[in-house]
Amino acid sequence: MLKRLAPLAFAFAVAAFLFGMARRILNRATSIAHSEIRDPEEHTTMGADGAVRSVQAADLTLPEDELERLWTPEYLERLARTYWRFLTRATLGVIRVRYTERERFVCVIGRPFVLLSFQAPEYEMNDERGIVRWRIESGVLVSKRGRGGKGYLEIDVRRCPSENSTPPARAMLHIEVEVANFYPTIASSISTWVYKNTQSRIHVIVTHGFLRSLANLDLAESKVGRFAGIDEVPDPPVGLRHPPRDLSRA
Repeated sequence: MLKRLAPLAFAFAVAAFLFGMARRILNRATSIAHSEIRDPEEHTTMGADGAVRSVQAADLTLPEDELERLWTPEYLERLARTYWRFLTRATLGVIRVRYTERERFVCVIGRPFVLLSFQAPEYEMNDERGIVRWRIESGVLVSKRGRGGKGYLEIDVRRCPSENSTPPARAMLHIEVEVANFYPTIASSISTWVYKNTQSRIHVIVTHGFLRSLANLDLAESKVGRFAGIDEVPDPPVGLRHPPRDLSRA
């Protein structure tokens, strides 16, 4: 039992460190855009089977010409890379992301201690919406029933109608970061209360920090850079927020 829980104890220590470090960067100054947190009322829920869904959101207001420049698959890829860069910066390099052609590993310093591993990202984009999604593969923080691509982490960006026609024109983006169908090891091995008051709470704080940091419009360079234009990216779904669809491609 002690051997089985040792990695979780270490993960708790990392989580506590993450909690403290993230708070230091939540209030960084912004100059180009403005980000305001807009979480849904029930931003984190757990189903009867133990599956977690967590959504954090923000409205990002920025110059319209700047949005036109950024609205490309290249910058959607850069937004994805920025998420992982923020995670590393928020922990002063303790949490790092390792890349392979088909996977992403969120590690403590490096492998073999992998907190979470993800399949390669999937992209969808058109003139109004961009999505990047990582399917959850495995890792210390996810229980066995949630492995193998059953859950996912997703960033969903939507262009909103502009309410300001007076120059200089401003545009708005609604950005959501969602974890869905995630089965946390902490909840199944220890207790739901411990999960909600450690890993879940820290995830919300760090994600809010990431959303606020986007106001700097400082997007990291993509590790891959595989798309040249929107026509090369599949269109996002129309209508339902999460319609049934095959997300198994890598």
